[in-house]
Amino acid sequence: MPANRMNREEFYAQISPLDAEQLRKVLWTAYWRGGVQARERIEDALTPEAPPKRKAVDKREPDEVLAEVTEFVALARDGAYMYGDRRVTRAQRSKWRLTFRSLATQAQSALHDSDTGPAEQAMEQIIGLACEMHTSDYFHSDDPVEAARFVVSHAAAALWLTVLNQHGFAEFARRVAPQLISWESAYGWTRGDGKVAENERLLADVLASILTTAQMWREFAVAYLAALDGVPVPSQRGHSWYSSGDYSCRERAANLGAWHEILVDQLAGTADAGLLDQVADHRAFAGSEVTLLRVRIARAAGDLVAARKLVAEGLEELPGSYEFLQLAGELKAELPPAARKIAAERARAEALIRGAAPHQ
Repeated sequence: MPANRMNREEFYAQISPLDAEQLRKVLWTAYWRGGVQARERIEDALTPEAPPKRKAVDKREPDEVLAEVTEFVALARDGAYMYGDRRVTRAQRSKWRLTFRSLATQAQSALHDSDTGPAEQAMEQIIGLACEMHTSDYFHSDDPVEAARFVVSHAAAALWLTVLNQHGFAEFARRVAPQLISWESAYGWTRGDGKVAENERLLADVLASILTTAQMWREFAVAYLAALDGVPVPSQRGHSWYSSGDYSCRERAANLGAWHEILVDQLAGTADAGLLDQVADHRAFAGSEVTLLRVRIARAAGDLVAARKLVAEGLEELPGSYEFLQLAGELKAELPPAARKIAAERARAEALIRGAAPHQ
């Protein structure tokens, strides 16, 4: 705790002489001059929660929820909440988090309705918007997903289990595979630390908990490849790493890296191992993550010569990669000169740190 911060008792002692008008001025100053997160906390504190009984009485029809979600998502993507759009009032812009939470709660509640179709569509739109909020500024917030208190992986799990129970595995695989490709994020959907970030899970882990049989893994892998075929890959001009097509393929491969590692664990050594090669060779991916995937496939197949060669190729491109250096050590692969130099420097630094530790 910072030395200049009052504790609760000291704070209460300071404000106790103030009357209601003076307290309002203090709160207004903190709200107006504070940062975005401070304003959001004050707004949340000033907005009373609806009583539980009223929530039950005011349960919306799924079609109405879907219509409101569709409108909200469209307005957000149009920038209506970010800029001075007449379709959204100033009060609506400042309370977007409350609207988002309310719609997300209503959509998830509607998943228990007899007809889950509208709720599934609403949830898909809400999750898709939340995933975009990680990098797109649709609202005035430093960390919009944290501000909305929306855990993408929890919502995806609720949606996916509903789709599986209501429509069977074939439809589940057909719909979930493209969602996994579009929504997965290697480092979560929040922009920093917080309660939401603490509860986020990789969608790969959520999906792995649902696929419980060898047949489910095979059928989903087939559906996953079909979904990859539908991914638009921008045309590349030349072979620059910075071309838009190459960058999007690299980013996609990085986001789905954990999923591919799980897929190798499940399919390697089975009659469906050939599906792994199709994933590694797919045009939707590029970059070092693809090489890592090929290393894991080769090692799982027992082809250590190929695995070592691939590790060396990876270290030629990224001589300081911790993942490739770790794999090189596990496989006893020969390091390229640049990678060997970096590994030696790190080893010396670690030795110095270990030697200095007892004297600190």
